[in-house]
Amino acid sequence: MKKNKTFHKKKVFVVFLCCAAMLLGLTVRLVWLMVVQSDYYSEKARQLHERERDIKAARGRIIDASGVVLAANKTVCTISVIHNQITDPEGVIAMLSRELELPEDKVRKRVEKVSSIERIQANVKKEAGDRIRGYGMDGVKVDEDFRRYYPKGSLASRVLGFTGGDNQGIIGLEVKYEEYLKGIPGQILTATDARGIELDEVGENRIDPVPGYNLQISLDTNIQLYAQQAALKVLEEKQADSVSILMMNPQNGEILAMVNVPEFDLNDPFTLNYTVSSNQISQEEKQELLNRMWRNPCLNDTYEPGSTFKIITASAGLEEGVVKLTDTFSCPGYRVVEDRRIHCHKRTGHGSETFVQGAQNSCNPVFIDVGQRLGVDNFYKYFKQFGLLEKTGIDLPGEASTIMHNPKNMGLVELATVSFGQSFQITPIQLAATVSSLVNGGRRVTPHFGVSIQSEDGTYVKKLEYETKDGIISEETSQTLRGVLETVVSQGSGKNAYIEGYTIGGKTATSQTLPRSAHRYISSFVGFAPAEEPEILGLCIINNPQGIYYGGTIAAPVIRGIFENVLPYLGISKSG
Repeated sequence: MKKNKTFHKKKVFVVFLCCAAMLLGLTVRLVWLMVVQSDYYSEKARQLHERERDIKAARGRIIDASGVVLAANKTVCTISVIHNQITDPEGVIAMLSRELELPEDKVRKRVEKVSSIERIQANVKKEAGDRIRGYGMDGVKVDEDFRRYYPKGSLASRVLGFTGGDNQGIIGLEVKYEEYLKGIPGQILTATDARGIELDEVGENRIDPVPGYNLQISLDTNIQLYAQQAALKVLEEKQADSVSILMMNPQNGEILAMVNVPEFDLNDPFTLNYTVSSNQISQEEKQELLNRMWRNPCLNDTYEPGSTFKIITASAGLEEGVVKLTDTFSCPGYRVVEDRRIHCHKRTGHGSETFVQGAQNSCNPVFIDVGQRLGVDNFYKYFKQFGLLEKTGIDLPGEASTIMHNPKNMGLVELATVSFGQSFQITPIQLAATVSSLVNGGRRVTPHFGVSIQSEDGTYVKKLEYETKDGIISEETSQTLRGVLETVVSQGSGKNAYIEGYTIGGKTATSQTLPRSAHRYISSFVGFAPAEEPEILGLCIINNPQGIYYGGTIAAPVIRGIFENVLPYLGISKSG
């Protein structure tokens, strides 16, 4: 009996110890939760009783060189519902379906969904949002928002780019300068009870959004319009696939215009700018077509520059001293290089001619000879020195690189074809930037649009600066080159770019795309004015023109027409 009592006492003691241990554990846990993690759980409790609604920041505007607004914002509304606050669900469904022009079953699905807040539709016109707000229906929220708007429609579409549904930049300057343009979103914080009903007596806390900075760019709307009209005219006349035009200041790299026609509507960027033959294309196929439409051929695509590249060959030859203006050459209509007969565009030949006459005539054999005199190593030295083997650094995304022969694999035939602009590829912006640098005295410039970052009221926040490199050729060689190229326009193949009273330098080109058997051509002309001290450079590229396709015949007049408008506009007076 005594033994049983002892056992019972031990059992009670063990139970007591267990209870004490459990109590101690609970106490420690309570202390841990109430003291150590009090901030964490307070925040959790706050979140359970607060509802957040984001407020988009007004995106910074994009402004041209003269202050014209090219990208702005329109006030729109986001319509949402809060399930627990709706007192007349059928009325809400009918009203939203009617005002938003949405199927009733789609609205019903969202209204009846049990969630803290359910978005019905974003980017609703402000007028419609105001009407919905005017009904005063419980559980319906109308928040004002912003949507990107482009006042000029398709103007400079591939330059400006556009934003997506979240107001974030997708292509062009919109994505390149995202960090400055986007701003900081705000929030509306609403207190709720345990059922999710908003507490009227507590009200709302609002964190105001911070608008983005404005971006001022060098593009001039008037010059862009001149260039676009000229591009559209030649596109239609020559039934070409596309036309690209670049206008830039060769002294500092500022781009005044960049046209790629056909352009697309920035306010409707997900609609193709042409009719698709098949009405049944997959989403993947449509996206591929959109990606192609959004590409900027001036910098995303490469091409064989043809005879405009003779400017680079001439610069290297003059700088290296392997050719002088008075050197004479003979053109029988071809050059035999190793086992290849490489033709001049004039099959009957130009006969005896000086280097200057060879440039005026755009004679392939003359430039083949200059290339051979330079040799592979020297040619590559100047490619590198001129910046051709690197990207230009333009402030737009997706710039392509030069596609050039490996010097180890470059024989005399490759050297010959490169000398007059074939068998390799560069971007139009690379050609424009390089020619600018060779005619401005030898200072390599970075082509760009961005000029400054400004606050909402127009005060300067930051001036944008770009790399330059002095001495890529001597001032003397640059001056000589300008003189040679002026005679190309005044006396040679570029005569269709001549304007009475102005000195214009330039070079024509006609190149054939691969495969050669397709007989598809690229006609181009690069010109600058005034020839003595260039203030503007223009490049026109016409892809697959029908009929006559020579650059001097169809591309040079395009630049002449633009210069006739732009030179007086820029205040560049006629000489004499």
